[in-house]
Amino acid sequence: MLPSDTPRLRFRQMLPTDLDDMAALLGDPDVMRFYPAPKTHEQAAAWIEWNQRNYAEHGYGLWIIETHEGDFVGDCGLTWQAVNGVKKVEVGYHVAPRWQGQGMASEAAAACRDFARAHVETPELVAIIHPDNRASERVAEKIGMQRVEDDQRADGSRRIVLSMQL
Repeated sequence: MLPSDTPRLRFRQMLPTDLDDMAALLGDPDVMRFYPAPKTHEQAAAWIEWNQRNYAEHGYGLWIIETHEGDFVGDCGLTWQAVNGVKKVEVGYHVAPRWQGQGMASEAAAACRDFARAHVETPELVAIIHPDNRASERVAEKIGMQRVEDDQRADGSRRIVLSMQL
């Protein structure tokens, strides 16, 4: 099962054939500036494998988002993440630089929010965001989330958490 198509986007599961696109996305220093480091080609392959395990185990994960014409836009979806030691469903998104600033992440995240409401047994949806990533925070706010807490990581770093009841 997949989120419904949006006016500009469609969703599909990640496949090994997506490796070049995902490696370019996750290896881009600008896209990954709020992560410890851009991902290598091998780490991008592991990312695809992780999402394929999520599909098998949960019925969802991060999906490829693409235009209706088939142009690769990025990934967006739902994954289980720890927030201060408690497992919660997170909506996550990465958009390729050429598509940023056009509302693609908000459009995809809203479709994933709606999918979670209909198909995921959880009372809450969260977004976990680096405190300096204002663009990502705006996406979460646009789909109805509000900042609720900070997530203190074992390495001493902090992430902000936005949440909404489903």
